[in-house]
Formats: sequence, C-alpha cells, structure tokens
Amino acid sequence: MVHPTFSFLLGTLAALFPIADPIGAIPIFCTLTAKHPAKYRRQEAQQIAFNVFAVLVTFFLVGKFILSFFGISLAVVRIAGGLIVAHTAWQMVTSHQRLTFQEHAEAIDKEDITFTPMAVPLISGPGAIGVTMTLSTRCQVWEEYLGCVLGIGLFGGVVYVCLALGERLLRKWGKTGVGALTRILGFFILAIAVQLIADGSLEFVRANLYETR
Repeated sequence: MVHPTFSFLLGTLAALFPIADPIGAIPIFCTLTAKHPAKYRRQEAQQIAFNVFAVLVTFFLVGKFILSFFGISLAVVRIAGGLIVAHTAWQMVTSHQRLTFQEHAEAIDKEDITFTPMAVPLISGPGAIGVTMTLSTRCQVWEEYLGCVLGIGLFGGVVYVCLALGERLLRKWGKTGVGALTRILGFFILAIAVQLIADGSLEFVRANLYETR
C-alpha cells in the first residue's frame, strides 16, 4: 500500500503541472529577461519558483478555512474549480495569450518580474490556486497535508528547472514545439475539467435530494 504522504505528493504534482503549465511560461520568461545575463536569469527563476511555492502553500493552508467560513460545499468547489480549469485549458488549446498586451508591456518595463506577472498570475494563477484549495478539502491527517506541501515544493523545483533551462528548450523545440505541447496539455486538462464539473454536479444533486427527503 502506498504511503499517504507519497500518494498526495504525486497527486499534487500531477494536478498542478498541467494546469500551471510552467513550460508554457518559458517563452514569456525568456522575452522579459532577454537583456539580463544568464546568472541573473537563474536568480530570477529561483525567486519565481519560491514565490509560486509561497502563494500556493498559503492558499492550500487557508483554503479549507475560507470555504468553511463562507459555507461552500466540496461539490460547489469542484464545479467552480472545473470551470476555472476549463477556462485555463481553453486558452491553452486555442493558443490564447496568457498575458494581455497591456500586462506584457508593463512587465517589460518592470525591474522585478518575479512576483508579477511571472508568479502571479502567469504560473500560480486562478486555476492553480483553485486546485490547491480543492486539495486542502481532501486532506484529513497530517501525512496528507505534508504530502501536499511537499508536492507544491516539488512543483516549485520543476518551475525553476523549466525557467532556468528555458532558453535551451526554446532553441531545441522552438516556439512552435512549445506551443504544440501546451495545446496537447490543454486538451487533457479540458477533459479533467469536464470530469470535475460532472462529479461536482452529481454530488450537488445527491446532497440536495438527501436534504429534501
């Protein structure tokens, strides 16, 4: 039997990677840091990874309390999360720009891009935040909480590797290859979103039927 910590670690990483899509963020990172030396770009990638970790862990730890405070059920969270994930996936499938023209123009002039726009909203955006809040509702014992936190930490490490090696990946795959991979990931994420909405809807209907009896 797989230990809960390891199971939740892998589950968290598997849930975050396609939705946050750090590979799709590589071209934007390379554009915004094109004038910076390689050593400084690695430092920026490290800071972005830390910011992503900090944002996602914060929402993971307070997510259950926020949902409880507003009286939001798990079924509703799944439906809302599915809609957010579906929106993110549709943008990936249709190659929609992850930053608006205005956001991109402002980012070029910023001295520090590590928090905005790179960490938020580019990588740890609404989709990733929604996933971490949903994960928080599924944790019951400390081993599961630990597994999710470690999974978010491992995802932060993946973000660093993707951004640090981003220029090499772009030279090897090109923007067309990265875009094709993003669209493929988007298709699978869209399927996951539909499943989330379907499961949440069924659970919501069953809960209401049970209450009316």
